[in-house]
Amino acid sequence: MKVRFIYLSLFFIGMFLISSCENDLREVERIASQKSEIPMDRTTGLELIYSDGALVKAKLITPELLHFKTNSPYYEMKKGVTIIFLDVNQQESSRVVADYAIRRENEKNMELRNNVVVTTREGKTFKSDELIWDENLRRFYSNKTVAIKTVSQTIFGTKFWANEDFSYYEIEQSTGNFNVGQ
Repeated sequence: MKVRFIYLSLFFIGMFLISSCENDLREVERIASQKSEIPMDRTTGLELIYSDGALVKAKLITPELLHFKTNSPYYEMKKGVTIIFLDVNQQESSRVVADYAIRRENEKNMELRNNVVVTTREGKTFKSDELIWDENLRRFYSNKTVAIKTVSQTIFGTKFWANEDFSYYEIEQSTGNFNVGQ
């Protein structure tokens, strides 16, 4: 009789544990199935033209653009981006290439990250791991190390900023081989 009572008790305890696990598993499945989806558009093979009036100022080229429609909407370019700036004669004045970019619509800025390289018509090359384009101020800046190579100089700095066409720039804590005033 005692043995039968022990088996029956173990059976009911086992059933209780199994049924309580089932409830927990069902709850986990229910929660997992509730995906928090953010409305998003995906565009591939994009060439976006930026113009001011009838004058084309820049072209943005990316293999994939993701547009996240949140309270703070943003565009993400995980597969890289190329931005070509044009002068008044519609000639390329500078080119920015990066492995990743994110543009925050409300803030009007774009963060370019990973292998960021800027080349100018004059032959200058700017390299950094990060470059931020402030569209309101119409300038680029970086708080990370930057290397600037010209025909005759290579300059390194801890921070820098440049106007949109990179014809003028300032570097903080610069080192390298460069000419200082004549």
